[in-house]
Amino acid sequence: MAEVIIVVEDLRDWKPYYPSEQVITADDYLFGAPGSAPSGARVLNLCRSYKYLSLGYYCSLLAEARNHKVIPTVRTINDLSHRAIYSLETEDLDASLQKLMQKAGTSKDDRYVLDIYFGKTRDAGLADLARQIFETFTAPLLRVEFRHQGKWRISGIRSGALHKLSEDQEDTFAEALDSFSRHVWRRQRQRRRYRYDMAILHDPEEKLPPSNPRALKNFVRVGRSLGIDVELIQKRDFAQLGEYDALLIRETTAISDHTYRFAKKAESEGLVVMDDPNSILRCTNKVYLADLLRTNAIATPKTRILHHARPNDLKQLGEELGFPMVLKIPDGSFSRGVVKVEGPDRLAAAADELFRRSDLILAQEYLFTEYDWRIGVLNRKPIFACQYYMSKGHWQIVQHGPKGQFKEGGARTFPTTEAPQDVVRLAVKAASLIGDGLYGVDVKQTTGRQVVIEVNDNPNLDAGIEDGYLKDDLYRIILEEFLRRLERKRMAVGQA
Repeated sequence: MAEVIIVVEDLRDWKPYYPSEQVITADDYLFGAPGSAPSGARVLNLCRSYKYLSLGYYCSLLAEARNHKVIPTVRTINDLSHRAIYSLETEDLDASLQKLMQKAGTSKDDRYVLDIYFGKTRDAGLADLARQIFETFTAPLLRVEFRHQGKWRISGIRSGALHKLSEDQEDTFAEALDSFSRHVWRRQRQRRRYRYDMAILHDPEEKLPPSNPRALKNFVRVGRSLGIDVELIQKRDFAQLGEYDALLIRETTAISDHTYRFAKKAESEGLVVMDDPNSILRCTNKVYLADLLRTNAIATPKTRILHHARPNDLKQLGEELGFPMVLKIPDGSFSRGVVKVEGPDRLAAAADELFRRSDLILAQEYLFTEYDWRIGVLNRKPIFACQYYMSKGHWQIVQHGPKGQFKEGGARTFPTTEAPQDVVRLAVKAASLIGDGLYGVDVKQTTGRQVVIEVNDNPNLDAGIEDGYLKDDLYRIILEEFLRRLERKRMAVGQA
């Protein structure tokens, strides 16, 4: 694990806390012996001020120039200094803000101030809000001011200062720092055994995860045999993401949730990441995919993009696509948000239902097949081929029940050399339009015709299914691609 450095403006600021050899002054960090902190070191900047061109500002600025992982980053410092920026950043906190302030029993006085230390606060009722704010603005100490004007709003966010804390606040800060950094200190004491540290983001409670628990264990085991210390992390570990060299997302992705924030943060901190943010952005929206595939002459089922403000378009669909047809919301996954319309009498009602969830939806011709091909593609090369069979008595692979239950069809896995090569070539061509990451391309094959249904940014990699032919080699192929990218990055840094 990389070296950890705590930077303070004056060593007296650290006096209330436990002694540590990792604590140095900003002066020593900025002007000490060149190369005394190796590339990749973790820097916790606790300077008294991050004002533009202050010592604290320069510590974060030069930390990034020295390829150190620093908290806070210069971007966070700049964001905190521009009210217009943080107002935009906190818009998605608005709904939870009202609920949590009410739950915490906060009175509707004009003003309320919340102190946050590494995402922790002494106000237990606002713990979730404190964590969310810290994930948005990752700084050691934050003071957040709320004002009630019809409803609660964030009126100001600024960095706190270590030397201004009261005794009670010092205790809270020390506990929060210990909790935040325990993972770092624990690993720091271990003898270095691995070349790289890799995080796998997963959700143990997800009903249809892209990797089952046995596959996750296989990633950990195979990774360590390759010199990668693979660790499973969850949503709550967002602030520790900078402690790793790479991130693999094994949780269903969406632009609107934390998986996209993880990918963005990982990319901004220089981690090798799959799924990368662009792939998530492109693959999770079926409208984008439909237009991309059409523009690049990739064979797909006949498809129309519908807008709720153009109801007359529905009248032409029957002639263009025939019945039955399929309607889809742009960001559905695992067969959710997809409706089969058997005849014209059901079309308007089905479209209205989906338009409540999205201004644009897709209409697509229905092609019956007993199974769909899923071709796994990594860095523009096929790595596995799988047949996913429709759920028994149903037209989709996953059949969802009314109370969250679901049934899945069976699957068969083949070496890519034994799958139809027209299907494999089409899948690779479609995935290459997205990028050079890890994708799963769904292809339907009928007599004399192969069409792409969609490109998935985090394909299923389940033990017993997708690894049915390759076994451990499936995990090894993916992890070796991470290794290749990590080594390329290390060489580039060494040559800079």
